[in-house]
Amino acid sequence: MLKQLPDYPWDQMVPYAERARAHRGGIVDLSIGSPVDVTPALIRNALAEATDAHAYPQTVGTPELQRAIVDWYARRRGVPGLTEKNVLPTIGSKEFVALLPFMLGIGEGDTIVHPRAAYPTYAIGAAMAGATALASDDPAEWPESTKLIWLNSPGNPDGRVLSIAELRAAVARARELDAVIVSDECYAELGWDGPWATDPIPSILDPRVTDGRRHNILAIYSLSKQSNLAGYRAAFAAGCSGVLARVLTVRKHAGLMLPSPLQAAMVVALGDDEHVAVQKERYRARRTVLLPALRDAGFRVDHSEAGLYLWATAGIDAWESIGALADRGILAGPGPFYGDFYPQHVRFSLTATDERIAAAAERLRA
Repeated sequence: MLKQLPDYPWDQMVPYAERARAHRGGIVDLSIGSPVDVTPALIRNALAEATDAHAYPQTVGTPELQRAIVDWYARRRGVPGLTEKNVLPTIGSKEFVALLPFMLGIGEGDTIVHPRAAYPTYAIGAAMAGATALASDDPAEWPESTKLIWLNSPGNPDGRVLSIAELRAAVARARELDAVIVSDECYAELGWDGPWATDPIPSILDPRVTDGRRHNILAIYSLSKQSNLAGYRAAFAAGCSGVLARVLTVRKHAGLMLPSPLQAAMVVALGDDEHVAVQKERYRARRTVLLPALRDAGFRVDHSEAGLYLWATAGIDAWESIGALADRGILAGPGPFYGDFYPQHVRFSLTATDERIAAAAERLRA
């Protein structure tokens, strides 16, 4: 039985959004992280050409899409050796995060682990299944009741990247527990600082992590950010064929299938690296403007070495920061939305136009 879920947290932001919109220069919305740049023409053209979609789509994905995902993992993520049984398209990644506990039969008495700084849907998925959510980054803390472990690298909201050694430690503990472990990696093309300025961000499916054994290990990925396809709901899971087979059966019964034109668009998006590089440079330029302005305004930026956000604190209550920012016409995301451990942090998204990012920087320095 589905228990009462908490109110949607972003509803609390309505009065702050109204304050920000009242600014004489208009609002700069750095809160949700919804892409603002155009969907590349080659992807839109592929969608348009596939609109004669008279037959039901394949839940498992077309052979072309399956091969595109397999090839992309080998080319961009350093993960060779996948087959069509190791990949599965999903209707965006959020529904997969929320429904995976249910699809795996996890429930009361079971524990689902997620990061301390976490995308809220990991805990919501546990609540929907009647399981217990545990926020922990330390594998030694994960109890014997653990059935599902969520990792997020690069992290939302904090931009933290897990190293090969950290991924190996998490996988080792998951194997001890015989738990499914899933890494949410949808920001992996957006590395900025440290080794990630030049080196690829590692996947949990990297052979250096798995030692060639993918049992109970999954990665999920979304094209929302790297290809500006948030409105398409284009995502996929990859990894353990046994787990994906169970998930596929549930999805077939429930009719959770990606529309055929979107599958065709994904094939084109996954096969083209140039548009991804162009989008990354847009975000790099915006980050280069916003990051020093936040520091000049008295914020300390933590982690944020990769991903789409800057995770910052001014050393005061997060809601006080949110109010002060709203008075300057800037809307950001409160740290408490991402767990109980960050009452003073604020998340700033890079998903605003160049002009709005420049306006935010000017207001912060003022």
